[in-house]
Amino acid sequence: MYNLVIKDLKLGIQPIMFVLPFLMGLLMLIPSWIYFIVLLYFCWITVPNMFGNYKTHNDLMFTTMMPVTKKDMVKARVSVIVILEILHVGAAMIFGLIHDLVYSNLNITYLFFAPTMGFWGLSMVMLAIFNIVFIPMYYKTAYKYGGALASAIIAAMLFAGIVQWLGIQIPSMFDIFNVTVADHIGFHASILAAGIVIFAAFTLIAYRIAEKRFLKVEPL
Repeated sequence: MYNLVIKDLKLGIQPIMFVLPFLMGLLMLIPSWIYFIVLLYFCWITVPNMFGNYKTHNDLMFTTMMPVTKKDMVKARVSVIVILEILHVGAAMIFGLIHDLVYSNLNITYLFFAPTMGFWGLSMVMLAIFNIVFIPMYYKTAYKYGGALASAIIAAMLFAGIVQWLGIQIPSMFDIFNVTVADHIGFHASILAAGIVIFAAFTLIAYRIAEKRFLKVEPL
């Protein structure tokens, strides 16, 4: 499976895609911005580019000719998606910490979520929703990705939009995420932990469903 992951990383991903998380992470330095957008670039740019390359190179046919199982093919592809998601989140977190250091002495008024632990937990849930929609839908064919990608992006953006709207409309929620963060560290840590668990669970479920669907696919 390791060799399949390396193959997917080399054939399906242009080198700039490994730099993109850090370039997009710089957007975390914009004060009082919509930080969900930083991670949504993974859905908007990285995934379309990656799966477009796989389709262009006829990766499905090439891989099925190798002495590997369909289970390992799905596992490797899902692993690559998760690796890139973690890279995007990790880079954004690094710049989020720099953001906190740079603006710690400034009285910034946040309209949207500040880059707190709670925000990162919500971001993990957003990516979890993307995975559980995109991965099973894609593996109905393991070739056509447009419909699955559009559905997953809409689902992720709806989640981000709804929770961000609630964060603006509900004063108590706004204060917890933007004003009295230091007084609710335990709450934020709980959201982060829950987000990680949901991300892992949703991705595992998506993988299981995709594996079963791919077993029924006959590559042409």
